[in-house]
Amino acid sequence: MLTQDLPRDWWKSAVVYQIYPRSFADSDGDGIGDLRGIIDHLGHLEALGVDVLWLSPVYRSPQDDNGYDISDYQDVDPIFGTLADLDALIAAAHARGIRVVMDLVVNHTSDEHPWFVESRSSRTSPRRDWYYWRDEPNNWGSFFSGSAWEPDEATGQHYLHLFSRKQPDLNWENPEVREAVYAMMRWWLERGVDGFRMDVINLIDKPGGLPDGRVGPGDLWGDSFSMVANGPRVHDHLREMQDRVFADHPHAFLTVGEMPGVGVGQAALFTDPARREVDMVFQFEHVDLDSGPGGKFDVVPLAMPRLRESLMRWQVGLAEVGWNSLYWDNHDQPRAVSRFGDDDEVWRERSAKTLATVLHTLRGTPYVYQGDELGMTNVPFDSPSDFRDIESLNYVREQTAAGASFGDLLAGLRAKSRDNARTPMQWTGGLHAGFTTGEPWIPVPPNASRVNAESQVGVRGSVFEHYRVLVALRHEEPVVARGSITPLAMDHPDLWAFGRAHDGVELLTLAAFGREPVTVPAEMLQGWTDAAAVVTTSAGAATSLLGSGVLPGWEAVVLRRVSRAV
Repeated sequence: MLTQDLPRDWWKSAVVYQIYPRSFADSDGDGIGDLRGIIDHLGHLEALGVDVLWLSPVYRSPQDDNGYDISDYQDVDPIFGTLADLDALIAAAHARGIRVVMDLVVNHTSDEHPWFVESRSSRTSPRRDWYYWRDEPNNWGSFFSGSAWEPDEATGQHYLHLFSRKQPDLNWENPEVREAVYAMMRWWLERGVDGFRMDVINLIDKPGGLPDGRVGPGDLWGDSFSMVANGPRVHDHLREMQDRVFADHPHAFLTVGEMPGVGVGQAALFTDPARREVDMVFQFEHVDLDSGPGGKFDVVPLAMPRLRESLMRWQVGLAEVGWNSLYWDNHDQPRAVSRFGDDDEVWRERSAKTLATVLHTLRGTPYVYQGDELGMTNVPFDSPSDFRDIESLNYVREQTAAGASFGDLLAGLRAKSRDNARTPMQWTGGLHAGFTTGEPWIPVPPNASRVNAESQVGVRGSVFEHYRVLVALRHEEPVVARGSITPLAMDHPDLWAFGRAHDGVELLTLAAFGREPVTVPAEMLQGWTDAAAVVTTSAGAATSLLGSGVLPGWEAVVLRRVSRAV
């Protein structure tokens, strides 16, 4: 059962598990995951030991962007179930000691939301300025390709949509908009929700006058991105949200700001407890490193030291003030094992465990995306019909219209399409991986017969059991949640190394990021000969390391020692 008798920063010792409901578990055989399917599998989360369930949108929606286009914030879409089902899920999770965090998508609504329907009804509508309308659009591009402006024939103006044309942006300068959002949030807290992950929340403050950017349609992620990210009034909006929604609420709640384009210094401002904005940021720097000049699908090689430098700079930058979310992937990112690890079947499990070990022993709150704990991989897409994601489909449409062949685009899509993370959860090696008795809305990956929960839960040495050890370590060792961090061997091409320290206890994390063995500098192991190994990717790895000074390929070891009496 949940308790509210927790420290204000309880989430520093917590682990969050993200569920993408459409792909988690289908209880009624229609091929789409639903709330009852999640309830049926809460035992999986309890066995893993996680503290928080982050639920991607289940609100009523036309599903243009798989639920991130919301037409009713206070109802559940029938494809997922009913409001009563959601109440039952919250109660069942709470009974297992798991908090439930909802996705808050308030940069934009669906164009079918009553607010927008009324706004577009006439130029004199009382809700006209709940959204952005202009006679002449500026040159901003949508993150989902094309212009960020859609013409509206009925009123002769254009409306702004930074994402899909069916996702018009709300005007947060209008106090009526803000109060409507806060009222909705309070309503969810009263239903038992334990907080919110706030989708692209740092984009809500648009620049006054909406001036042209330095680049044109399709390039808003480039030079013009700074025009819509981290505007000065977003801090005021978030502080107002804290005052109006959370200030007097007894819950031990969690607020997470998803913030594309945020830097370390800005993140420190957003998450400084004294400023009362959000508890932690969800930033994108490390998952943008393999994007070339042509954008997300122009994939460039990513050397391990560059990835390490990015994450370690965030570790050091937020060491004194601020807090970061730790993740390798999520519903918007390709699978971590395929992207940062090694999805060859010989190396898949070891690289999955190595990635997990590094992530879960860093400073910050770790996020497990459904299937991470099994070592799920990307999908070998072959044709346009394999894709479901609006971002991928728009990209294919735009590029082929410009003369590219689908074959020219396939490598980038295979590497970075959001559909990689949205394939069904692999529960068993049977039909449709045990996800549904019907036809799944998106095909099950071909390796489900080998990579599934049934073959891993309770099996010593499996990826799942390795994750269980890491989650328990964060709960049991204050040094993991609250310790300082010292980056080590930052000039080494293949070694990930860092130290943690708190109240007389030290940890040393060492990981080989590649297939080749890595020699650990001898001076780094001095004083650790008698240390206890609290996590190892493989049995006997610590003894071998301390004896030879060598880590085999895709191996991770975490050593613990007591530096003074505790």
